[in-house]
Amino acid sequence: MANFKEIMERPERLTGGHRMCAGCGGTIAARNVLKALKPEDKAVIANATGCLEVSTFMYPYTAWTDSYIHNAFENAGATLSGVEAAYNVMKRKGKLDDTHKFIAFGGDGGTYDIGFQSLSGAMERNHDLVYVCYDNGAYMNTGIQRSSATPMYADTTTTPTGKVSNGKMQNRKDLAEIIASHHIPYVGQTTFIGNFSDLHAKAEKAIYTKGAAFLNIMAPCPRGWRYPTENIMEMCKLGVETCYWPLFEVIDGKWILNYKPKDKKPIEDFLKPQGRFKHLFKKGNEHLIEQFQKEVDDRWEQLLKFCEE
Repeated sequence: MANFKEIMERPERLTGGHRMCAGCGGTIAARNVLKALKPEDKAVIANATGCLEVSTFMYPYTAWTDSYIHNAFENAGATLSGVEAAYNVMKRKGKLDDTHKFIAFGGDGGTYDIGFQSLSGAMERNHDLVYVCYDNGAYMNTGIQRSSATPMYADTTTTPTGKVSNGKMQNRKDLAEIIASHHIPYVGQTTFIGNFSDLHAKAEKAIYTKGAAFLNIMAPCPRGWRYPTENIMEMCKLGVETCYWPLFEVIDGKWILNYKPKDKKPIEDFLKPQGRFKHLFKKGNEHLIEQFQKEVDDRWEQLLKFCEE
């Protein structure tokens, strides 16, 4: 892999001038995934409806320097599968010489929920493409509604907290594990840590591994999570250090843990800075935090077994 300086000197494929919120995790994720592309390679980007799409592409204006396709919520996986198949036919017929890579971006609403069927199909058929989920834990574009990626007890507009409700009552879906069960060549889970070396390394592996690949990137949303915009890196660090968002990859079926905290932090450290969880810290709600901690611990122990740690 190229070093950090070389990666940062590569041309920007998602340019400035888009309409995303300040501190948005979605654009940070997309920009750094695209940095993993070799400068000489071209890309075709498919983008499921969501924050990233409505804010970076408004015909005839675009913030993308590569070929770009806006998809409905439900069909990014299917559309990019068709493009990749057509490219292979044209390549065999000698009608194309350039190397193209195929990358889909979708939020958790368009990936965990509405677009899951077409994503599953693309993975099962093992198309040579990468699907990137920028997971901000809710339908942020349409007003912060809960998704199956929303963590338990989060306050959203469709799971509001109040006298009789403590927010979303269900645990979040473990999509990376579900996609790994498709037995594809590569699955990676990452976020924004340090100098982004974990994200860059996994993006490069995903893009240049032959066959289907999936990246799940925790991409905090300051508006939906309700934390100060400038604290995004701290939020990502806390997600990793509490083991809420472990860093791992699955390569040809082999689970690999990329980081194991020396001193695992309590989940309160991750929850307390977020306004969507402020109700958990009211007197009498201690048992809710205990339940949240148990869920994190159980999933962490399961991951350690998968990775044979």
